[in-house]
Amino acid sequence: MILLMHNFKEVTSIILDDTSIPFNSRLSIAKNVYTLALQFPNKIIIWSHEDVGSIIDLDYCSSIFESGRSMRSYNPIKNYLTDTIGYVEDSPFINVSKKVIYPTWQMSSLVGGIKATVILQTDERSWDATDFDYCLNSIAKIYQPLGLFCYSDPKLLKATTKLVLPKANFNQLFKFVKQHYKVIWVYLLLLNILLHDKKVPFFSVLNTFFVKKHSVNNVACDFKSEKIKSDVSKETIDVIIPTIGRKQYLHDVLLDLKAQLHLPVRVIIVEQNPLLDSVSELDYIENENWPFEIKHIFTHRAGACNARNLALEEVKSKWFFLNDDDNRFESTLIRDALQYLLHYKFKCITTFYPQKKEKMKSSLLNQSAIFGSGNAFLDARCLNDVQFSNALEFGYGEDSDFGMQLRNVGIDVIYVPKLVIVHLKAPIGGFRTKPVLKWSKEIIQPKPSPTIMLYKMKHNTTQQILGYKSVLFFKYYKAQKIKNPFRYYEMFQKQWKQSVFWATELNKVK
Repeated sequence: MILLMHNFKEVTSIILDDTSIPFNSRLSIAKNVYTLALQFPNKIIIWSHEDVGSIIDLDYCSSIFESGRSMRSYNPIKNYLTDTIGYVEDSPFINVSKKVIYPTWQMSSLVGGIKATVILQTDERSWDATDFDYCLNSIAKIYQPLGLFCYSDPKLLKATTKLVLPKANFNQLFKFVKQHYKVIWVYLLLLNILLHDKKVPFFSVLNTFFVKKHSVNNVACDFKSEKIKSDVSKETIDVIIPTIGRKQYLHDVLLDLKAQLHLPVRVIIVEQNPLLDSVSELDYIENENWPFEIKHIFTHRAGACNARNLALEEVKSKWFFLNDDDNRFESTLIRDALQYLLHYKFKCITTFYPQKKEKMKSSLLNQSAIFGSGNAFLDARCLNDVQFSNALEFGYGEDSDFGMQLRNVGIDVIYVPKLVIVHLKAPIGGFRTKPVLKWSKEIIQPKPSPTIMLYKMKHNTTQQILGYKSVLFFKYYKAQKIKNPFRYYEMFQKQWKQSVFWATELNKVK
């Protein structure tokens, strides 16, 4: 292991296996890191400010970086780019929980590490930045979608620190946005800062005219040598399926489960029918033979959130599979999913989940910003901390909310494209009734949907919410009837206020 010490401006010492080694003081911190990777390609490289070197947990560092797919750092207070970056990014990687190991591309120079073999898979030009924090954030932003797992990890330090940490100024912030986002976001960032922060960073915007998009080679990290062949013969898994009015589709799902090379122990079906005098239509549960236990729950209460929560209470196996009643998949699905979970020590994975004729957008194993409740495999121990929110029933956002609950207790959501579940998007069951939403009779309808607003209020930063509001303002203008921009702005503000009000009311639902 190599320990590189710095004072935020330059390298102060480099220690290799308890021995100080020479370095080029004329090189930047980032360039010294890359040089070390060239010299010692099999070593783990840890960077640290000299004031926290004594509280780094080196044993922990040795264990977590050995696999060679992880880049981790920790800043216990604020991130380098500050909350202002939320104006241009609406992902789960912005509002970082500092209490748990949290997936994010937002890195810190205070303390962190990576294996040299990973560094050498990145473009050397990525390490040219003189600002080390800028460099780390840039590399993580580029390579996280390409297979590098990036985390904020409080376990890197054995104690807390009150060290004052670097923060990006407006020049660095706008440069970062210009290099890593579409150009339009530079101007949306400016607009939001003008409107909400009452600041006028025009010179920083002008400087972006001289900044080029990153020209580094965005080549995926090469982890093809990893063989996924874990022994899953003793692993147990339950399957959760909420259903309503899709008898034949559900039967096909059960047949796919019956054909699995690794069978589930239990299939938990929650059948909903809001008609009070109705009875189950799933006669094949009793009339046919199944190689697993079927736990069948029948309820007159409609709603996928409630149905899934009822099923979660019945999970008894080590793993569970959140399935849907109109999915189709191959006989190898569960076996292969368990192999990924064991091999990488994942706690949650999602699959490629195409509708008919949909093409794959990403073929790389990576940290996902999306969670789906119809195509996820999870560690059952997470059930002590998460459940589907009844406040989001019949709306939008329950999947995203569940995914954020997972991340906020330290469980990353990993996308595995080699696992495929086809989502048929079957027609809605005939006896479904459209729910009457509390705000449906309001003269001024909320915009956005209160369930979406509630999700954002719970999980996004203030800047992310305001950035979303700006984007929605421009997008919605084309779709609505009021073309006078002043009248439109007045109506939009009223609709937004209504959304906040009803989201606050929904938040009271237990």
